[in-house]
Amino acid sequence: MTTDVDDVDTVPRTTTAPEEEPPGAGRSERISALAQQHGALVTLVVAMTVASLSFDTFLTGANLENMAVSSAFLAVVALGMTFVIVTGGIDLSVGSLFALGGVLAAWGSQYGTAVALLLPLAVCGLIGLVNGVLIARSRLAPFIVTLAAMLGARGILLSVTDEGSRTYLVDKESFFATLGQGTLLGVGVPVWITVALFVLGAVVLRRTRFGQYVYAVGGNEDAAALMGAPVARTKIVVYTLSGLCAGLAGALNAAWLVSGVTILGSGMELEAISAVVIGGTLLTGGFGFISGSLVGVLLLKVIQNVINQIGSLDSAYQQVVSGAFLAVVVIAQTWLGRRRRVL
Repeated sequence: MTTDVDDVDTVPRTTTAPEEEPPGAGRSERISALAQQHGALVTLVVAMTVASLSFDTFLTGANLENMAVSSAFLAVVALGMTFVIVTGGIDLSVGSLFALGGVLAAWGSQYGTAVALLLPLAVCGLIGLVNGVLIARSRLAPFIVTLAAMLGARGILLSVTDEGSRTYLVDKESFFATLGQGTLLGVGVPVWITVALFVLGAVVLRRTRFGQYVYAVGGNEDAAALMGAPVARTKIVVYTLSGLCAGLAGALNAAWLVSGVTILGSGMELEAISAVVIGGTLLTGGFGFISGSLVGVLLLKVIQNVINQIGSLDSAYQQVVSGAFLAVVVIAQTWLGRRRRVL
């Protein structure tokens, strides 16, 4: 009996043993992930504990209610910003859209609550939609597009208010004013609205196909396209969502102040970005948490409140502390990210 040479496997077969994980690698990776996800929450608890021990008025009901309501408007803006940053983008127009939404809501309140809410949502949402189309379809840089939108929205604001000389007021007895100044179970209505929006946002980002597309686009846009993810449509939706959130936050703020204040919103885009990044969302995209953004907002407000409690420091110190804290968080995120890749 003869054997054909071609039927014989002349190359010795070797079995490659699977690479063993370095001792403690899995545990270190989990610790790094937890630190990246919950570090801001731990810092918030520590800051509140120190503040409550240092200032008798910190944990009073009035002070906590004021912090909660004032945090609500920034939190709504940060919610939309979270979706944008997870995709690897940025939105610099939200501060101007916040101010524009407040003015449009105050003007529209004379025609009823529906107009006061729908008008800023329509205008700010449309501006967000234009941002998304230019970024996704024309492939323009988000920084440039949203910077132009920031200037354009501020220009619309000035034209509506006669160069800022006119302030529209909201009827204190209207239902619209109740949305900003009313309470439910002892908690301000804006806080309840914010909590509901964050619960909805968390479900959308973590439990829906659209949320997975958001993460995929931020993680690797080319790979997401190859997998069939609608990259352009996802970007358009998140920038539209960011505009809607900014407009809604401005409308709620106008209801709270019962007026459309034209000077508000300056620098809010930087506050929102800071809160999102402090909450654990990576500026490079592909990783982030809705709950972390809320924690980031609360932490910024606690820092601001502590500085106000001290009394001898002006508001400029709040920006210095927030900036320094943001720098530390970004450095920590970079280090943790590299550590997880190495492990």
